[in-house]
Amino acid sequence: MHHRTPPPPEQAAPHRAEPDARFTDELASVLSAARRRALRDGDRQIDTAHLLHSLIETDPEVREAFDGGPRLAKVLGYLVQRSIGYGLRWQGSVEESGAVPVVGDPAADGWSPSALAAMEDALSRAASRGEGRATGLD
Repeated sequence: MHHRTPPPPEQAAPHRAEPDARFTDELASVLSAARRRALRDGDRQIDTAHLLHSLIETDPEVREAFDGGPRLAKVLGYLVQRSIGYGLRWQGSVEESGAVPVVGDPAADGWSPSALAAMEDALSRAASRGEGRATGLD
């Protein structure tokens, strides 16, 4: 079965607006890591799990927001279970079920609707602080 995967950063899709320009360099790095994770996992879309896993791996401020310890370990455990196939509840969620309509925005190509909404929410939070670019904590 052939899955459509998002293009790697060096192979931009035609007419695709690159969302990374609206994020800090650190968060753009997280988005690139999420793309690589989706490609490596053979997923057709970058989803919220790819984003969260990459955020935790890449951004020390995000790790600090979890206060370390048990809560961070629990989230990482869920992400690892999902990546090795045990996270069936996450895999069968609305995000991948098709229950959410496909986003028609060409800039969203390769992104799940939930992941795109999370990125837009981050931009809104940054704007509410008077910032033009979102950070990992957004």
